[in-house]
Amino acid sequence: MCIIFFKFDPRPVSKNAYRLILAANRDELYNRPSKAADFWGSSKEILSGLDLEEGKEGGSWLGITKRGKLAALTNYLEGRPNPDAQGRGFLVSNFLTDNLDSFSYMRKVASEGHLYNGFNLLTAEFRASEDTVCYYGNKGSPEPIRLKAGIYGLSNSLLETPWRKLQHGKQRFISVVDKTLPPEGLVQELLTVLNDEELNSPDSMQEGQGVGAYSKAMLQALSAVCVRSPCYGTRTNTVILIDSEGNVSFTERTMLNCDVTQWSTKSFQFKLQE
Repeated sequence: MCIIFFKFDPRPVSKNAYRLILAANRDELYNRPSKAADFWGSSKEILSGLDLEEGKEGGSWLGITKRGKLAALTNYLEGRPNPDAQGRGFLVSNFLTDNLDSFSYMRKVASEGHLYNGFNLLTAEFRASEDTVCYYGNKGSPEPIRLKAGIYGLSNSLLETPWRKLQHGKQRFISVVDKTLPPEGLVQELLTVLNDEELNSPDSMQEGQGVGAYSKAMLQALSAVCVRSPCYGTRTNTVILIDSEGNVSFTERTMLNCDVTQWSTKSFQFKLQE
C-alpha cells in the first residue's frame, strides 16, 4: 500500500531550512523479492530500491537522481485489480531515466493511466532555477497538477484524502518538521513517525474504498501508518532531505529475511548536480 508525508518549500527563507522533507513507508508482501536502495543506471546517478518480482524487475516505489529528479508511488486501494495491467513501479523508474520534465512526463502518464491498476504518482525536479512537484492519480482528475509549497500526505486514496491514518500521521509529521533539529535528529524522529503501529480504525472512508477486496481484519491492519500483519506490511522506511544548498540525505531502513525484528539502515549523502 504505502504512505508518504512531505513538506515542499522551494525557496526556504532560512539557510538551515529544507526544500524537501519526505518520509515514506513501503508496504508489501514480506517475501516479494526486492533490492535495497543503491545507485544504479548507466552512470550510477539514480538512487532507489528496485523490485525484483518476475515480470516487474526494475520497477521502483521511490527514487531520486543526482540531477534532482525524484519520483514516488503509492497504490490506490481498490476492489479487484486487473492481473494483466502494466507494472506500476515502472512509472517511477521510467521518470528517473527519462529526459522529460515532471509535468510533461505526468501528462504522458495521464494519457496512459487506463493501462494500470489504481495508483498515485509524485514527480519532482529540484533545480537551481526552480523546484517543481507534480501529482497525478489515475482514479482522480484526468490532468496532473503542480503542487504549491506546503505539507502534504498521500496514502492509498487520492492526495490529501482524509483517512484517519493519514491525518494522524500527518499531524505527527508536522510536529517533527516544525522543530529545529540537526539532520540526524530529524531523520530519527521521522523514522519514529513512520513506525507508528497504532490502529486508526474504524475509518468508514478507508473501509468503504476497500470493501469487497479485503477482510475487516486486514482493513483494520491497514489503518496503521506502520502496517503489521502476518505476511504483509511495512518493510521499508525512507527519509529524504534536500537542503537549501542542494545537499541530499537519503536514509533507508529495510526489513531483512521477512523478519519484522531484523532491520538494516543505510544512508547516502550527495550534492545535487544542478
